[in-house]
Amino acid sequence: MKITLDLDADLYRAVKVEAARNDRSVRDVVAEALEHWLEQAEDAEDRASADAALAEYRREGGVAAEAFFRHLAAETQATYGSDGE
Repeated sequence: MKITLDLDADLYRAVKVEAARNDRSVRDVVAEALEHWLEQAEDAEDRASADAALAEYRREGGVAAEAFFRHLAAETQATYGSDGE
């Protein structure tokens, strides 16, 4: 899809020079920059969601997986005995 962008002349010149140095088109450089920007935005959104989920987990009294499995193993052993019995 074609778009028109209004860029500062110095910015466009710098992008054009870097594109030429790397034997790439300005179009490819701009597309890569936009893809990178989107990935960064998605990563930031994912981090925010993970942080919110972790905060909720802590508010609700969640326990670490290691502690949970240690407790579960103790309950299982108390109920069914050890492997040697």
